[in-house]
Amino acid sequence: MAEIPESAISERFLAGSGPGGQNVNKVATACQLRVDAFALGLPPDAWRRLKALAGSRMTADGELVILARRFRTQEANRADARARLSDLIDEALKRPERRIKTRPSKAAKARRVEGKKARSAIKATRGRVRPTD
Repeated sequence: MAEIPESAISERFLAGSGPGGQNVNKVATACQLRVDAFALGLPPDAWRRLKALAGSRMTADGELVILARRFRTQEANRADARARLSDLIDEALKRPERRIKTRPSKAAKARRVEGKKARSAIKATRGRVRPTD
């Protein structure tokens, strides 16, 4: 799990939609977590991945906004928002595995060409039947 400095996080609680009945209209339970992504001190490649993963949740000034309103209580929504933030950062810190280029063998190329020729021969026999004299 990624270490996130508390100074980079700000929380607001809003009236949220979802479960809770009349309670939703009275109590601000949805948690909006704002994180200054620059303050996280991520390496440049991880920063690019975080920006791509965040998509529209990243503002133009580099602030990451996560809205959690799945649960009925502030505490549960706060924990959910922080867990989602941590997962997002962990995912950004993972380096993708380098793809190793492979080439088909000569035999594989030959099999492919033979298959194509066989298919071509089958299709060539289709069409109108011409009367033979």
